[in-house]
Amino acid sequence: MEDEQHDHSLDLFSISDNTSYPSYVLDMANNSENTSVPDYVDETPVELCSASNVNQLGSAIIPYFYYINFLLSYLGNWLVLFIIVKLEKVNSVTNIFLINLVTSNILFASSFPFLAKYHSSEWIFGTVLCKLVSSAHLIGFYSSILFLTLMTFDRYLAVVHAVSAAKSRRRAYAIGASLIVWFISVLASLNELVFKGVRKHSEHRLMCEATGYHADVVEQWNLVSYYMQFLLFFLLPLFMAMYCYTCITVRIMSTRMREKWRSVKLIFIIMFTFFVCWTPYNIVILLKAIQISTADDANRKCDQVEALNYALYVTRDIAFLYCCISPMFYSFVGKRFQSHFRKLLLKNMPCLARQLRPASLSSKSTAQRTSHTNDF
Repeated sequence: MEDEQHDHSLDLFSISDNTSYPSYVLDMANNSENTSVPDYVDETPVELCSASNVNQLGSAIIPYFYYINFLLSYLGNWLVLFIIVKLEKVNSVTNIFLINLVTSNILFASSFPFLAKYHSSEWIFGTVLCKLVSSAHLIGFYSSILFLTLMTFDRYLAVVHAVSAAKSRRRAYAIGASLIVWFISVLASLNELVFKGVRKHSEHRLMCEATGYHADVVEQWNLVSYYMQFLLFFLLPLFMAMYCYTCITVRIMSTRMREKWRSVKLIFIIMFTFFVCWTPYNIVILLKAIQISTADDANRKCDQVEALNYALYVTRDIAFLYCCISPMFYSFVGKRFQSHFRKLLLKNMPCLARQLRPASLSSKSTAQRTSHTNDF
């Protein structure tokens, strides 16, 4: 986080205290001995809010979280990708979306080792990687949310409008929708390529953060990004998921499927997990946007700034975790994926045959009867 006086904490992984100043302020300070101070300049010192406590929390806890999240995400997402490519039909609409979702999660998790090292010490990877890692982080983050929303809408079409949507749910539809999601995600992350850079902090640490631009310009971009995150990447997915899954639930309840209660339970778990993981983080995002919009630097209370920064650390990490585990809800809860996973275990770990074969045999007929419920 750059100077809290300008609230640059939108940078998803920067960790600096707020004792730094924009370059034009330092130039004024260096030339102060040879110039007279104009009458309209207020020489009263402005007290800056210290972020040292928040930074200590970040350097002590966050690196471990990133390493653990990286391992879980890579193991889970690569396993899902392997099963789809080797044992599933890659060209199906659902699997095209799932492959893109897994890809976005892998891209997102690829930034975690860099961020873990950054939080524990400083940015040692140079300016190019500063821009690329920051951009990849947000592209993966945003695309993961949008692909989850897209998959929810596709399941709504497949269940509620099965007959009319049968002709439109083709490979071209899935590829086109996926390209649109990637385009929106890249466009929303361009500010990382523009503003991010490496600079030396006053404590001789290298920081990867917004630099080279006037603080007011960066702050306005941060404000736009906050509102974009809240509206486009939270409210829209939340309302879409609530509407689609409500319609799906009504449709399931109106049928005579034996597995309908299992499907309704799965829908509830997906919606509850999404709400619990994403709502706190986006409320903090909204509060920070309101803080920037309604108060000038002098009127921002340090305890409020620090409280929001603590909340941002905690809620952001919970939201990140959801992005990494989301493919599990959309794959391994299905009978087909469970069957594929058992086959992989039996092939590579024969000692588990006795425990796994009865379950696979007993569920075979059920999977055939309820294969269409896997779209939930």
